Amino acid sequence: MAMTQTQLLHELEPVVAGELDRHEKTAKEWFPHEYVPWSEGRDFDGPYGGEAWQESDSKLPEPARVSLIVNLLTEDNLPSYHHEIATTFGRDGAWGTWVHRWTAEEDRHGTAIRDYLTVTRAVDPVKLERARMAHMQSGFITDYGTMLQQLAYVSFQELATRIAHRNTGTASGDEGCERLLARIAADENLHMLFYRNLLKAAFELDPDQTMRAVTDVVTTFQMPGSNIAGFTRMAMTIAHEGIYDLRLHLDDVLLPVLRQWAVFDKTGLGPEGEQAREELAEFLKRTEETAARFVARREERRARARG
Repeated sequence: MAMTQTQLLHELEPVVAGELDRHEKTAKEWFPHEYVPWSEGRDFDGPYGGEAWQESDSKLPEPARVSLIVNLLTEDNLPSYHHEIATTFGRDGAWGTWVHRWTAEEDRHGTAIRDYLTVTRAVDPVKLERARMAHMQSGFITDYGTMLQQLAYVSFQELATRIAHRNTGTASGDEGCERLLARIAADENLHMLFYRNLLKAAFELDPDQTMRAVTDVVTTFQMPGSNIAGFTRMAMTIAHEGIYDLRLHLDDVLLPVLRQWAVFDKTGLGPEGEQAREELAEFLKRTEETAARFVARREERRARARG
């Protein structure tokens, strides 16, 4: 008989406490202000009589700028994310301690990226602020109604965010930007480990229900910034640059996490779990074919561009 979400939350509490203890011992304290080149800053137009932003101010390639904007706007919706996980996991005991710790760490990311972009004049601050207002007002509501689905989602999403940050830093060609995003990516990796290990424990408690949750998430996954205005166009720019695309999503996000959970080696699944696993395998097969086609077409375009 499937466990209720309340039962699962209760049974996972000791695992949360253990993972929280590991996280606190592993996480490195860092300070956003140390990653911002304040000496490069100068006044913008307005009360201080500075100069308005212009395209030539930015030293970053366009794909890196687009990716940084998407990454930052995604981080900006932290109040909505906090509400979602606090509502799902609760604010008491080890669960609640984690919710607040995670939120505090994530808040540093947006602070650091925005300060860096503003000081270095990497992006238009007026457009960025207008995009922030619009995106935060649209909020974020999870597509997943169960705790297991949400655990599965953040396991993949945190890893995807880590890869997006690291690759954006590399694409920037800017040492300071790369250093900052590598620091943020390290946080995201620790967050992924926390959630991934919790879901691994959930497989031991209710394998059928957990397998169903994993399949539901993998087959419908979207990044939390997908409702940003113009996201489809920006995502294509990011994919064409190789910062984050379906090939990376499959090879560096989905498959490594699924291997850690040993989803295709598990025994003792009931009919529901077996059905979910079959659906997952079929989806991964189709995704592999789509990813291969995308990479081949991208290489053809690049070859034509090189002449």
